[in-house]
Amino acid sequence: MTTDATTHSLSRARRLDRLPFTRQHGRLVVGSGLGWALDAMDVGLISFVMAALAVQWSLTPTELSWIGSIGFVGMALGATLGGLLADRIGRRQVFALTLLVFGVATGAAALSWSVGALLVFRFLIGLGLGAELPVASTLVSEYAPARVRGRVVVLLEAFWAVGWLMAALIGYFVVPRSDAGWRWALALGAVPAVYAVVVRRGLPESVRFLELRGRVEEAEAAVRRFESAAGVAPVPSTPPEPTAPPGPRALWARGTRGRTAALWAVWFGINFAYYGAFIWLPTLLVASGFSLVRSFGFTLLITLAQLPGYAAAAVLIERWGRRPTLVVFLLGSAVGAGLFALADGETAVLVTGMVLSFFNLGAWGAVYAVTPEVYPTALRGTGSGAAAGFGRIASILAPLCVPPLLDAGGNGLVFGTFAACFVLTAVASWALPEHRGQALEEIDARDDVLTR
Repeated sequence: MTTDATTHSLSRARRLDRLPFTRQHGRLVVGSGLGWALDAMDVGLISFVMAALAVQWSLTPTELSWIGSIGFVGMALGATLGGLLADRIGRRQVFALTLLVFGVATGAAALSWSVGALLVFRFLIGLGLGAELPVASTLVSEYAPARVRGRVVVLLEAFWAVGWLMAALIGYFVVPRSDAGWRWALALGAVPAVYAVVVRRGLPESVRFLELRGRVEEAEAAVRRFESAAGVAPVPSTPPEPTAPPGPRALWARGTRGRTAALWAVWFGINFAYYGAFIWLPTLLVASGFSLVRSFGFTLLITLAQLPGYAAAAVLIERWGRRPTLVVFLLGSAVGAGLFALADGETAVLVTGMVLSFFNLGAWGAVYAVTPEVYPTALRGTGSGAAAGFGRIASILAPLCVPPLLDAGGNGLVFGTFAACFVLTAVASWALPEHRGQALEEIDARDDVLTR
């Protein structure tokens, strides 16, 4: 191995960036991704629970809307608080805590005795879930080598499709089989409470976070673990000076406010269109004349199209870049939603639903790849969490908007609205920065003024 002065002067961030993708990276992605999948399973399950409860409890569209939306109220608050905590107590700590909160609350939701009780539990579930997603993507992005960072984060996001597929399978095989089927489905969501213990002990803390907190020995040990997995000899490093996080006001500083506004707009738009469509999808299919089992089966097939969507985004994110990939997949989502609005017949519903699913989830992968790159290390958790929290406002509003849109113009107006939302989001996404192949250390250097 080379031992010149340049090698000796490498920072720990550069030492991580020079590594190939190792089994330690794989463990981090899988460890974080399993939590992500369990989160998605929970969010997906509520769409099937809504369809079942609409029949069993004779719920009104307004009551169903609140069941679909209340979890996102918790997610909005959880994402914002989780991001702030991640920059103060660490990514791993927040990740494990949030898994525990929403896992226990999901298990408790299976015991719900009324709409009110279910709403309370759904809020608590959202509180944990909202904090976990941006924190997990931040942690993974800070370990991934620069040349494949976007692809690795998209791979992490692909676990969302795995979780939603699990929800679809549970929805198809468990929910419609008995009046208590929805309770058994929610009870399975308690699994994250056990998994949280594994996460807390197995995942590394962010090296960049540890350095900023002056925890040099822990940072060095984490880097050496990854270097050992790659068969690379360690070299001495000089850490950056410990610094306190700049706080939320830095998101709107002169050099940052433009990208913050663009990022918030993208998060708002993609949340509105995605959750408005997919939370209501099984219920809308039942209302269109499909049986409960058949609507769940169609939803399962539509969900399967998410996996190749993620795969395509993972390839293109490093070839085209973050911004072009995001724009293309958002415009593809608009086309899919527009075609779904015009679909007539079972085959057309299935095919256009799969087109929407393919492009929409590919766009989600690109959003999670670009978000951690918008801000420097000291502000990364706060910025990512704030954007996700603002986006959750849209996920609250979207399920509530579906009933009046249905009354005004049926499924055509509902999905036509979502198509227009995707187009506007694509326009906003073009204002985001492009950092394909750049080290996070370069981003930190460019934005150093924000951390002072």
